[in-house]
Amino acid sequence: MSGKNVPSGGSERVHRPPPALTSLRERLRDTFWFAPTAGLLCVFVLWWVLSDLDTRIVAHLKAEGAYAELDELLSFAVDARTIVTTVSAAMMTFIGVVFSISLVAVQMASGQLTPRVVRIFVRSRISKLTLAVFLATFAFSLLVLTSYEGGAEPDPRRVTSAPLLQSLLTLGLVGLSLLLFVAYVSSTLRLMQVGPVLDHITRETLHSLARQQPGGAADEQSPEPAAVHVLREGRAGVLRDVAVARLVRSARRHGVVLRLVPRVGDFVVPGTPVFAVHGGAAPPPRSLGHTLSVGVERSLHQDPAFGLRQLVDIALRALSPSVHDPTTAVQCLDRIVQLLSVAVALPLATLHHRDRRGDVRLVQEVPGWTDLVDLAFEEIRWCAAGSPQVTRRLLAGLDDLLLLAAEERRRPLLRHRALLVEAVERTVPGTAGRAFALRPDRQGIA
Repeated sequence: MSGKNVPSGGSERVHRPPPALTSLRERLRDTFWFAPTAGLLCVFVLWWVLSDLDTRIVAHLKAEGAYAELDELLSFAVDARTIVTTVSAAMMTFIGVVFSISLVAVQMASGQLTPRVVRIFVRSRISKLTLAVFLATFAFSLLVLTSYEGGAEPDPRRVTSAPLLQSLLTLGLVGLSLLLFVAYVSSTLRLMQVGPVLDHITRETLHSLARQQPGGAADEQSPEPAAVHVLREGRAGVLRDVAVARLVRSARRHGVVLRLVPRVGDFVVPGTPVFAVHGGAAPPPRSLGHTLSVGVERSLHQDPAFGLRQLVDIALRALSPSVHDPTTAVQCLDRIVQLLSVAVALPLATLHHRDRRGDVRLVQEVPGWTDLVDLAFEEIRWCAAGSPQVTRRLLAGLDDLLLLAAEERRRPLLRHRALLVEAVERTVPGTAGRAFALRPDRQGIA
């Protein structure tokens, strides 16, 4: 079986493997330790460089005999020492108070919306940058204090080094910390608002959909059974990411075609098949190692359905009897319809990843149009029958999507519309009440 023969699975589309650094960047974004740790390492390097420059400045002024200028610089350094000491003493307390308040805000947001909003905080660039700068300011101020020589008024003729540039940078870090504090508080407050959270989820989902755009037309293929299956080794968890480029290279080296059995977002357990190998023997486990990223929670990087899942979760919580917030559910439906209006024009079929010669080397299943429509509307429809605001918005959204959908994609939309009408007629008493609940309205109840 040549590299171009792949199992057929309906309509096909070709996809070029993404750069390997993309997956690494996404994994680092899902961590909260990398940016602060990198900031601390940069601080130590920067302190060492500035300490050497300060020593050279003092040595140069002494060699030139400019003791008056040196005395003025030492006076500035002594004055800045008070600020540096205050900063080193107060910064850790400041960090603790700020992030304690922030964690409370995140906990409130996760309780009101969905626990998945915590990942927005973890992936937030402003949160990581703020913590990195705060810790860097604290560590740098401690290092600067070790650079001071002499007493309150050091002798210009005896001093060998003075933290001149170091003191200036400390003051700059303090100013930057104050600016970031304002930006961080603003970002955290936005996390507690429904609109910005839904907008963030939608934008990430749209980016994930864009990464699954087809790269060209696929060749017609004849189905061929898999020769062997590769079983999952390692811990159980959610399939978060697939190292596509590495799998394509491995398949090309061994002259086979790999088919990924689980979809991104599936929960995989040890001993279950993860790859079906076509056209030859399975590559050695070492060549397939670290090609699948398994974690405790789904990620949006290669899983656009997870974005819809989050929007649906927020809508379901809003429609629960304990919360009863149909307006939030309507806002979620706004974003769901926005995402489906983009997805309705996409192929949404099997991804075929090719190598440099154009041969298909990796086949990957993704959710189809019917899968996305069912995910978006099924659970909300079950909970929405008693809320006319939600049923009106849901009908308007389905009608808008029917206008955009091609003929072959109208069936799941019509099915959900008919089931919604049936549920409202069964739940809402009175002809007038049913007619009101079944009147499409993009604002729910304008």
